[in-house]
Amino acid sequence: MNSRSTLATWLGGLDGCRLVRVLETRRDATAVPEPRSVRELADRLQRPGSVALALPRLSLPHLQVAEALAALRAPASRDALAKLLGVTDDDTARELAAVLEALADHALVWPDGAEQLCMAEPLRQAWDAPLGLDAPLEELLAGTTSDALRGMLVALGVKPPGGTSQRLAALVEHHGDPERVLSLVHKAPAVTRKLLEGRAGAGPAGPARFIPFGRPAPDLEAGARWALDRGLLIQDRHHYGPARMPAEVTVALRGSGWHAPFQPVPPSAVSASVTPAEVDREASAAAAAFAAHAASVLAACSTTAPARLKSGGIGARELARIGKAAQADDAVVRLTLETAHAAGLLARDGDRVAPTEAYDAWAEQEPPERFAVLLQAWRNLPLTPTQARDEDNKALPALAGAPPCNGCIQARHGLLAAAARLPAGQGARVASDLGPLIAWYRPLADSSPDGPPFATVIREAELLGVLARGALSAFGIHLRTGDAEGLGVECRRLLPSATSTARIGADLTAVVTGTPSARLALLLDSVADRETSGTASVWRFSAGSIRRALDAGHTPDDITADLAAVATGSLPQPLSYLIADTARGHGRVRIAPASSVLHGDEPALLAELAAHRGLARLGLRQLAPTVLISRSPLDTTLAALRAEGYSPVAETVEGTVRIERVRLQRAGAAVPAPRGSRAGAGGRIATRTAKETAVLDLSTLANQLLAAPDVPDPAPFDGGAPFATDTEEIVAGWAKRLPYSDVRQLAHAIDAGRAITVEYVATSGSRTVRTLSDLDLDPPFLEAWCHLRDAERVFTLSRIHSVMSVAPE
Repeated sequence: MNSRSTLATWLGGLDGCRLVRVLETRRDATAVPEPRSVRELADRLQRPGSVALALPRLSLPHLQVAEALAALRAPASRDALAKLLGVTDDDTARELAAVLEALADHALVWPDGAEQLCMAEPLRQAWDAPLGLDAPLEELLAGTTSDALRGMLVALGVKPPGGTSQRLAALVEHHGDPERVLSLVHKAPAVTRKLLEGRAGAGPAGPARFIPFGRPAPDLEAGARWALDRGLLIQDRHHYGPARMPAEVTVALRGSGWHAPFQPVPPSAVSASVTPAEVDREASAAAAAFAAHAASVLAACSTTAPARLKSGGIGARELARIGKAAQADDAVVRLTLETAHAAGLLARDGDRVAPTEAYDAWAEQEPPERFAVLLQAWRNLPLTPTQARDEDNKALPALAGAPPCNGCIQARHGLLAAAARLPAGQGARVASDLGPLIAWYRPLADSSPDGPPFATVIREAELLGVLARGALSAFGIHLRTGDAEGLGVECRRLLPSATSTARIGADLTAVVTGTPSARLALLLDSVADRETSGTASVWRFSAGSIRRALDAGHTPDDITADLAAVATGSLPQPLSYLIADTARGHGRVRIAPASSVLHGDEPALLAELAAHRGLARLGLRQLAPTVLISRSPLDTTLAALRAEGYSPVAETVEGTVRIERVRLQRAGAAVPAPRGSRAGAGGRIATRTAKETAVLDLSTLANQLLAAPDVPDPAPFDGGAPFATDTEEIVAGWAKRLPYSDVRQLAHAIDAGRAITVEYVATSGSRTVRTLSDLDLDPPFLEAWCHLRDAERVFTLSRIHSVMSVAPE
């Protein structure tokens, strides 16, 4: 009975609650159209792509047990597994049982009817040589001639039986006894003994030799011939490739005390006592600082949308400009841009990245709501945003649209799991000590490219207040469980509301403690220059900033009234004088567009401008006591006069004062659609219709699956059941390599306009995994938007080898 049938049998024998646990851990297998039977569910769970999604979520002991089972060539008994892992005491036996239970919940390892442990075939293939063990002797000797087997037995001093199968059995029996193998190796020449012990990992191993493909190697290493003659090493009967050591020989040479690694208990980090109040206080400070900086970063992007590099992404120069404008360091800028983009607040707009309309709504919210949006985006961000350099120390752009990194997501989830494991009232003395603990929870996650393990993701968690004083904060607790409502409550508890007032001093500064409200920030940005941002923000008033407000159409009385409304006290006299003095000189000279005309009410001032050496390049010429003309355009003339300290204003062609308001750039949509269609090319895919967004009731699905009979695959031409839809029949007719469960999912994606992930084999033989959307069936082809190539592509249906739903975000 193959692994698929044993899995279906095991699933069919579960109760409803246990099957729900399987469905919860492998949600990709429940994607629409939902499986119709336990057999179809088993097929989906056995897909290599589905198993690949489950692997990164496993902790170290789960992977260790799975590797040991792969080395045993499952099906194998629990006793054999326990012996290989060195499980002897009751506590460790209970830990092993718990690990096997968890692997069964993932449908990766399960018991068959004979009390043997089976495993998913794609999981077995995850290791080329599990535990460093090659194939068993019986497998390596398959196809060996009877005479060759007889020669090995004679060399071992064993009387050869008559038939080939009996001779093979005699060899397997001999090498299955570790004491016999050790005794034999003890009698071997020294060079052979050294070679065998090195290959088994029981002694110093020599450097591996490169064997070109197809080149014969009758004696690859010194001393190998003696071992080959006795079956301690096995070589291909055509003498190609390196000699291989049977698993029985390797285990024997490693000694009776050797067993496979099994670490069911996570490592402990050096901890220190910390109170909940201390954690809350530090988390609140970090979150408030990040929320304020994030608002400043996105406000800077709103004022001047950052330009994209030709190769994609926002380069170091633009990142430095944004950081300077927002008074934020590079890590905060990168983290803000990536989380805002993931939350739909930023989007690509031509050669720039601009805020979307969703940003305007976000900016009007209170800081707790703003922070919660960015924090939830960070949880499932498919990259490590603050990683500023690659392995070659080359600067990485932000928002570069790199391929999704599941290991980065799992590193973040591993951090949350590791910090939650710490005892109550305890935090890691040094945050970096959590690195080995994260590695235990998520061994396959991406670590830091250099330095302490997972240092980058730990630093991000500290910046966001998820990790405070080495412990998981209230933010982190709800972030780990995915409780959006609870996270919002904690954000409102720990983050103060926006500040709507400012302390305006006689030194011409305005200081705002906490995060300024959107209205306050807009007002101060319009009349002053921001100097610092963070837990406290500082603006400075100057003649230039007041002139900017006057240029935008504000009157001196309006500026004074608006500032008085937000000031904690009365406006200081120096600021009132500054506003009055700037307003007095504002508009004394007016510039008309005639390329261009300058006019005013003071002949002496116009004469001064005409004689000014610094303005000679404008080509000014006096036509009348109160009129000058310029050979330069209006904006050039305007900028030149302002640079020399004058305060002119521009006029429209109708003669009215031109109001100079900054026009904010907005992207047309959060994600541009590739063909004006259903799916975006920016990486986020609309994977479910409105009906499908409803929470799937796993209990109902589990009961339906357990009650449903095995549905035979459609076979209308052989008198069987018809296909459910015409699309299914067309796809099945051309995609001959797809099983019916894959045909169902592909046909449903075509009909429902959903994205789908396929394994595709090109004409060159290269095998790729692609996410496709905007599907258009044109047999024998499938036209689609390919998210791997970021372009439209045409695919041949017969070259699609497997199908599965898009990985959930």
